[in-house]
Amino acid sequence: MEKAKKLAAEKAALYLKDGMTLGIGTGSTVFYFIEALIKRCREGLRIHAVSSSLRSMEQAKAGGIPFLDVQKIEKLDLTVDGADAIDLQGRMIKGGGGALLREKILAFSSKEMIVIIDESKLVPRLGRQKLPVEILSFGLSATIFHLKQLGFQGMLRKNQDGSLYLTDNNNPIYDIHYPSWIDHPEEDHLKLLSIPGVIETGFFFNLAKKTLVGYEKGHVEEISYHDL
Repeated sequence: MEKAKKLAAEKAALYLKDGMTLGIGTGSTVFYFIEALIKRCREGLRIHAVSSSLRSMEQAKAGGIPFLDVQKIEKLDLTVDGADAIDLQGRMIKGGGGALLREKILAFSSKEMIVIIDESKLVPRLGRQKLPVEILSFGLSATIFHLKQLGFQGMLRKNQDGSLYLTDNNNPIYDIHYPSWIDHPEEDHLKLLSIPGVIETGFFFNLAKKTLVGYEKGHVEEISYHDL
């Protein structure tokens, strides 16, 4: 799906205009977007950026993209990010790369969010996949106990060496396993946030204004959500 990812990413880079303040997301498709953005900036595009992850920021800075202090930014013109899955209503599951909290902050602070995905990420319904949930280290076992009491079975994310995975915010990720379709994702989101110790979920609602879907056959489909 690398060709499809690259096609969607390159199309997204064409939406950038001089003077924009840009939020850059995280993930394999965003990698290609950053490469396309670097090329546009070298051709004369003038923008400033912030990023949801250290990895994306390092890649973009290495290509000469100027960055702003994210602590001083109140609003962004545009955020471009990927998704683990997105349905036809624009509801997403994100956080496979571990940056869900920062991604949601940037998306919520943006006038517009463009989602870039390959065709495998466009789904009829959310579910049958992992839902990342960022939780506090303090009281970790108690938080997981309460998650399971509400039926949210899953596992703490681990690194390849078996150590506990921590986000850039120094928090663990609990990956909930959904064996079937999610009937009411908005309700699940609220249930999860009702548990003390849960910081944020990987559900993203009413944030995407446009999705660019890359296809291996060589074209990009644009899906807009006009009711947002």
